[in-house]
Amino acid sequence: MKKSLLVTLIAAALPFAVQAEDIKPAIVYDLGTKFDKSFNEGVSNGAKRFTDETKIEVREFEPNNDSQIEQAIRKMAKRGSDPVLSVGFSQAHAVETVSQEFPDTSFTIIDMVVKQPNVRSVVFREEQGSFLVGALAAMASKSGKIGFVGGQDIALIRKFACGYEQGAKHVNKDAEVYQNMTGSTGAAWNNPTKGGELAKSQFDRGADVVFAAAGGTGLGVYQAAKDNGKYAIGVDSNQNHLHPGTMLTSMLKRVDNAAYDTFTAKKDGSWEAGITVLGLAEKGVGWAVDEHNEELVKPFMEKMAEIEAGIVDGSIKVHDYMSNDKCEY
Repeated sequence: MKKSLLVTLIAAALPFAVQAEDIKPAIVYDLGTKFDKSFNEGVSNGAKRFTDETKIEVREFEPNNDSQIEQAIRKMAKRGSDPVLSVGFSQAHAVETVSQEFPDTSFTIIDMVVKQPNVRSVVFREEQGSFLVGALAAMASKSGKIGFVGGQDIALIRKFACGYEQGAKHVNKDAEVYQNMTGSTGAAWNNPTKGGELAKSQFDRGADVVFAAAGGTGLGVYQAAKDNGKYAIGVDSNQNHLHPGTMLTSMLKRVDNAAYDTFTAKKDGSWEAGITVLGLAEKGVGWAVDEHNEELVKPFMEKMAEIEAGIVDGSIKVHDYMSNDKCEY
């Protein structure tokens, strides 16, 4: 009798155990490359952390052009992948379409809002992280002139630029901030040669710190900073290790956590559709301090802590460019 009861209990519990672990996560990356040392690689790092902890493999696809994205998302859903993580604002239309075709599949998109009952949208307060590194750039600058190199000229990247300029002027109201965008298409995310040229032009105009929010294009910006004896600021992932002594810091956008959290939530049954907004208070954005830059930023740590606290408690207001397509101070 006891043995029979034990078997019954195991049998009853087994479906729930299988259900909790039987997920097939997948990622469709943004344009560029998976190992861009920036946005995509941050997502990849989050997926790797999930796999390391759970031993569950994550299917991945790296599109070469926009036309491949919807097809890839649909193929992942057809193969039974769940959840399907779409990386980047440019995948919004594809997610909107495919999520309706597969209403029982969970989709997560990073950097855009898709209002469907089976879609989780994860967006960030990039203006807050950019404000921090703008303030740091202004404090570190000796010329009072700093630069910004963006990737594709879209509202999201203008949001980075606006936050950066606000932070700089919070510290030095007379600071000059040069801004250049790399291009108007997706190719702007993977053009380090053009990024280096734009950074060099800003250095020639007197800038001594340049922030790149440009994906793989930023690698050219950082190399130009090293070649010209200036400072650069990385983005998305911690890029301080790329050129120690040149990288002043990196503006962190925790897309790694977004990926890890969506897979973990699906695994433990807590995944929910809707909009998730991650800012400084939620540790979704920030700036990087490590062994590669701690001596560079040591003189500014106290002031940076004050600014962080001010943003979190609301005493420092950071304008979101995307609220009205204007940069206000």
